[in-house]
Amino acid sequence: MPGILDDDASVAFVGIGTLLNDGLARKTRHAKKRVIFGTGVGYGNGGLTLDESHKVYCVRGPLSAEALGLEKGAAVTDGAALIRRVFSQTAKKKYSFSYMPHYELAGDGWVSACKDIGFGYIDPRWSIEEVLTAMTETEVLLTEAMHGAIVADALRIPWMPIVTNKTILPFKWKDWCTSVAVDYRPVYVERLQHPNPKVDLLTPVRFVRDKVRQRKASAALKQAAMNHSPSLSQESHIESLTTQLEERLHQFKTDVDQGLFAV
Repeated sequence: MPGILDDDASVAFVGIGTLLNDGLARKTRHAKKRVIFGTGVGYGNGGLTLDESHKVYCVRGPLSAEALGLEKGAAVTDGAALIRRVFSQTAKKKYSFSYMPHYELAGDGWVSACKDIGFGYIDPRWSIEEVLTAMTETEVLLTEAMHGAIVADALRIPWMPIVTNKTILPFKWKDWCTSVAVDYRPVYVERLQHPNPKVDLLTPVRFVRDKVRQRKASAALKQAAMNHSPSLSQESHIESLTTQLEERLHQFKTDVDQGLFAV
């Protein structure tokens, strides 16, 4: 959207992420108008009340639409599906399986756990280019990061949802999965505590403990990969959803040209 997105905080574009909650007003406190595009309901201590400052073009899925009191047609899918239009796969496959943790749970422990069983490791904190390249080198993605699954599905990489922590929100996963007509079938794996980098008299003990934890994590990931089938939406369906996102995006750009967001 060249020439549209800028640093003027008086109009906020609320896109990819689980942002529709009671924290949105604070995050966009300088905005007089808010554009809602492809994001979803979740987190926070309460719901979001839409008012005249919000212009909704689409939300992540039907659960978000229902929670906000919107018509069913407001639900399309997560805006990240538009990556289909701006990125093409070129990398050769290097890994049968790779694991992507949630960014808050990423760390060196998973690096070692994946390496020990020949899995690729993808850290969502890497650069966009690094993450996308690593994903395209993967045949099946095991992911606790929901946008790992969303991007994988858009790029036609089978994916499997992993849960290691109760902070992972089932609502947002079910919201998106419903939008792409795929059942949410999470695989539960014990949380991995990462190694303590501090060096002291307890380091040898911690080293042994960390190795035991990493071996357990490796075994759990391998078992998940071997015993569960990955998911992938139908090509015709994800293509239809992507086209709908493009249409909503075109409408937004038309509205900008017509001065709807002038403040």
